[in-house]
Amino acid sequence: MNTEKENLGLIILISCVATIGGFLFGFDSGVINGTVDGLQAAFNADSLGTGMNVASMLIGCAIGAFAAGALADRFGRKTILILTSVLFIVSAWGSGIALSSESFIIFRILGGLAVGAASVLAPAYISEIAPARLRGTLASVQQVAIILGLFSAFISNYYLAKIAGASTTLLWLDYEAWRWMFWIELIPATLFFITLWFIPESPRYLALKGQSTKAQKVLHTLYGPHEGTNIWQAINQQLSTASPSSKKLIFNKNTGFSPIIWVGIGLATLQQLVGINVVFYYGAVLWQAVGYSESDALMINIITGAVSIAACLLTISSIDKIGRKPLLILGSIGMSASLIALVVAFSNGTINSTGQLALGQWGVFALVAANAYVFFFNLSWGPVMWVMLSEMFPNKLRGSGMAIAGFAQWIANFMITLSFPFLLTQLGLSITYGIYATFALLSVVFVLFFIKETKGKTLEQMTLNIA
Repeated sequence: MNTEKENLGLIILISCVATIGGFLFGFDSGVINGTVDGLQAAFNADSLGTGMNVASMLIGCAIGAFAAGALADRFGRKTILILTSVLFIVSAWGSGIALSSESFIIFRILGGLAVGAASVLAPAYISEIAPARLRGTLASVQQVAIILGLFSAFISNYYLAKIAGASTTLLWLDYEAWRWMFWIELIPATLFFITLWFIPESPRYLALKGQSTKAQKVLHTLYGPHEGTNIWQAINQQLSTASPSSKKLIFNKNTGFSPIIWVGIGLATLQQLVGINVVFYYGAVLWQAVGYSESDALMINIITGAVSIAACLLTISSIDKIGRKPLLILGSIGMSASLIALVVAFSNGTINSTGQLALGQWGVFALVAANAYVFFFNLSWGPVMWVMLSEMFPNKLRGSGMAIAGFAQWIANFMITLSFPFLLTQLGLSITYGIYATFALLSVVFVLFFIKETKGKTLEQMTLNIA
């Protein structure tokens, strides 16, 4: 590669703009964590209602992820990303101003549309503009942005609740602190909207639409005339090669989904079935359930966010060196061990006079195990799943393949999130986390038998037998 003429600084800058969508993905997902008490008080919600208030965004996420692929293939990656930024702005404002559970759910679903679309399009866009040797690293930045968004939401929630005295207490302009937790998101959402206007359209999308002049211009800007021409020739050669239509490549009436689509669905659903978002969405509720105060629980969330960032930084430095599959295996084994440790801790707790689970001497052990679990997830399945989905599908299938896998991911997310309050009250923490541990063990088997390495391959080298 003629690296002297590669405009790496511009590629990194463009990738960072795209990952603001990941930041908003994380912030919008994590902000709900500190608002559960406020929502219960404002809308008089029971456990099922609380689960719906928290999980409602995920309905929009599933729809947004599924629709994003087709919309991006029709109107362009950049255009749909701009639309998602508008939805983020509307949702942030509306969620904070909502006066009923019904209106709150509507605005959260709108935010979910944005999160779902961003979760699919941001890594896909990065993979389509990044050089093969750095694609894993740059696409992993998406997960760092997600965690930074979660971390920022946790810090914001903590300090807003601390300033007000509690999340349910009035803060500025006579609005409760939990409402301001949502409104803080308006700052990064507006920044996302503005910066998106200055990035180019994906050259591979332009090639798919027959806009060869524009595609080559973008490639020359990013890689220089020599390497840009080489990449254009590879893209053009693949697109001109006779092959079945994308619909037939995705689904056959005789055999169903193609194997690569099933692998994508497996990756996406297992990432959620291990229960990671229970920690992120219900972290404050979880730790209050074992005896911590609201303030202590929100501080634990901040610690968890810091651990997540550290793990993601390790992934960025290693994913293009050791590959995707080894990281997935390591993460699956680590998550399994950590979740089993949490089951042991929770099963050794006792019920105190107020009906809460008290861990006693097992409390510190549970905290360490929970953060170990978060560390292994963000070292592996957190970033690597999105990296693999963004690169494992051939150009003709990338939008549709990621849409299907993204839809499956958010449906699994919705099921886990909605079911947690019920499982917590009916089965207890130990059995609930035992379920998540079982899926973590299954993920080891899945990676060993169904995942093939994609490290170092260009997107044009991805073929249907990759899985």
